[in-house]
Amino acid sequence: MKRLWLLFAQSVTVLLALYFIVATLQPGWLQRNNAVRSNAGIALIEAPQSEANRASVATSSFSPAAKKASPAVVSINTSTAVRHPRANDPWFQFFFGDQGVQNQAGLGSGVIVSPDGYVLTNNHVVEAADDIEVTLTDGRKAKGTVMGTDPETDLAILKISLDKLPVIVLGNSDSAEVGDQVLAIGNPFGVGQTVTSGIISALGRSELGINTFENFIQTDAAINPGNSGGALVDVNGNLVGINTAIYSRSGGSMGIGFAIPVALAKNVLDSIVRDGKVTRGWIGVEPNDLTPELAETFGVKADSGVIITGVLQSGPAANAGIRPGDVITQIGDMQVHHVQSLLTAVAALVPGTTSEVQLRRGDQSLTLPITPGTRPVNNRAMPQGRR
Repeated sequence: MKRLWLLFAQSVTVLLALYFIVATLQPGWLQRNNAVRSNAGIALIEAPQSEANRASVATSSFSPAAKKASPAVVSINTSTAVRHPRANDPWFQFFFGDQGVQNQAGLGSGVIVSPDGYVLTNNHVVEAADDIEVTLTDGRKAKGTVMGTDPETDLAILKISLDKLPVIVLGNSDSAEVGDQVLAIGNPFGVGQTVTSGIISALGRSELGINTFENFIQTDAAINPGNSGGALVDVNGNLVGINTAIYSRSGGSMGIGFAIPVALAKNVLDSIVRDGKVTRGWIGVEPNDLTPELAETFGVKADSGVIITGVLQSGPAANAGIRPGDVITQIGDMQVHHVQSLLTAVAALVPGTTSEVQLRRGDQSLTLPITPGTRPVNNRAMPQGRR
């Protein structure tokens, strides 16, 4: 009996030793496939909560992260039929002949986020494209079908039909912090898949005039033409953002790039797959950032919030009793500090569902119930700076 107990104790000791060795040197072997279903029923893979948080120790090599994420980053080639604007003019045809239709090529990147074949990319990569070809890192190619687009966040969802797709693991962009190391993966200038490194330079960048709804992650990882729609990943190889735009005077990287947080991208993905479109709240007001001059003009005693300078007649805000000169400080559970935060808070409201608006009117504080409508689709012109 004593020998059996000794043998058992030795076996347990050896197994525990092996476990700690594997956990230290190859933790990925012990991870389970964290497959989940989103609100729209899409199969996704999310990082464990401990791994989704930022790395506490700098790594000497980004190779494991690049190897993990790169197979799920694809190249997107588009073709658009373009006719000369005066092609139907008889005089133009007399002098220059029939110019016919010319194909205009486009280039971008995308990220496979589900084994179901869903690919996240930028709207400006596939906008108005007649043909879309998606190329994987293993050489396979597939026709991309646009499932839906959201111009106001510059996101688009494609669908491809291939087996055994590599899928990126979704990280937690809400836990990202300034100074975290990140990698940008895409196909700049069409030279082939490229990985660049940097850090998160800033969070919550808005009022850049790029999108209607802006909450960008800023990074100094090199982003160039062709990177649009590619992946911004953390040191664990988990997706934290979709690379979208750069600030540049030369057309190339100057160390200021912007990515859409994966949390926002996932919401857009769910909405498009579930409803075919993204539905946002709307209340019908003209907001402005609060300044001492506007506060004095409207006679309001407030030092924070967004002042309403116009209210649409018979709109949701007018029906709720909101007037020009009111300063909105909170909508639902979201504090309002500037116009961008107001747009974001209103967009998050569910059309037809009553919520509360807190505001200042003169020297009074009021809480009004409001039932938002559906925000009209805004197909505004493409801003500069997209990559």
